[in-house]
Amino acid sequence: MEKHPQYVIGLMSGTSVDGIDAALVKISGQQADLNVELVAAHTYPYPDELRSQILQLAQGTPLSLPALAEVDDKIAQAFAEAALAVQANQRQPADLIGSHGQTVYHRPPVNRGDRYNPQSQTSSSKSTIELGYSLQLGRGAMIAHLTGITTVSNFRAADIAVQGQGAPLVPRIDVCLLGHPTQSRCIQNIGGIGNLTYLPPAPLTQLDAVCGWDTGPGNLLLDLAVAHFSEGQQTFDRNGAWAASGTPCQALVQHWLQDPYFAQTPPKSTGREYFGVEFLDQCLADARAYALSPADLLATLTELTARSIVENYRQFLPQMPDCVLLCGGGSRNLYLKERLQQLLAPRSVLTTDEVGVSAEFKEAIAFAVLGYWRVMGIPGNLPRVTGAKGQAMPLGDIFRV
Repeated sequence: MEKHPQYVIGLMSGTSVDGIDAALVKISGQQADLNVELVAAHTYPYPDELRSQILQLAQGTPLSLPALAEVDDKIAQAFAEAALAVQANQRQPADLIGSHGQTVYHRPPVNRGDRYNPQSQTSSSKSTIELGYSLQLGRGAMIAHLTGITTVSNFRAADIAVQGQGAPLVPRIDVCLLGHPTQSRCIQNIGGIGNLTYLPPAPLTQLDAVCGWDTGPGNLLLDLAVAHFSEGQQTFDRNGAWAASGTPCQALVQHWLQDPYFAQTPPKSTGREYFGVEFLDQCLADARAYALSPADLLATLTELTARSIVENYRQFLPQMPDCVLLCGGGSRNLYLKERLQQLLAPRSVLTTDEVGVSAEFKEAIAFAVLGYWRVMGIPGNLPRVTGAKGQAMPLGDIFRV
């Protein structure tokens, strides 16, 4: 593929399984001169039955291989339909698709004896690495077949194969799109899971000081709690209004922050397997002694997300950032944003919208860039972030038509 401006579609569905974010972008340049223009973007909800199947699978419900193949096909079809829809009525059709797919299982690499994963305990004094595993459904070959557009997918596998976490993969793009020459920044994505990129004030070519990892729960526990308290009538707390009407129980938050994940040194990643239904059930059990109302418990879970983000900054960043830029669905939670601003004062807490990058579609944009970089042979990961051994590498499998 020639190195001229490309129209690329990025496709992404995160841990919350809210739907498929599709972003059509015009890309030119490579890294330091990377230029990305958002042409069109939309979120396409999953059909209710498919969303339910994905959530059941992600929560560990057993599934036969034929049934798994059927879900994989349905997700690929939904992703292909989103790709075709987002470029409808555009004068320039897309040249390429970068599809993250739908994560249904994520297991980080394990150092035997690592306290985060109790299954890794051993009496051996030797340290052995067990490779991680991450499964994203919605196979790129079918997306390419259904759309007629070359598709890059399966981005995490190459990083995991060399002892990386396979996540987060967005920091290298954050360097190019959101780095600042004089201001240190934390780019805080709040999807189902929270993850950060720390960008020191440095030229775009200087990557050694960039770091990033998953901070812990983002919206996931909140969404599960809202569904629980509303008996499935609501799936999220719009603007954080329900939580804002309650009072957080700081004793509970402090107790939950003792979870080993928060103390684990980066690189680290996590998912629904850890901060999911079982974790919420334990939170609900812990809360009974305090007789909290639903609003109080939502406020307390919001406080856990906010405090865990801030405590990660204080424990593991080389220095606190000058500015925090929020993106992802949680950036629209006004109560959560307010709590982060109070906890991080006097630093400003903004959204990436305010510096020219869509907060809602930044992750989809990132996977458009990763697809673009893959066909150009440009590395997509940062080994310091993911823990991968060896050089940074292009990520993803290419499916041509």
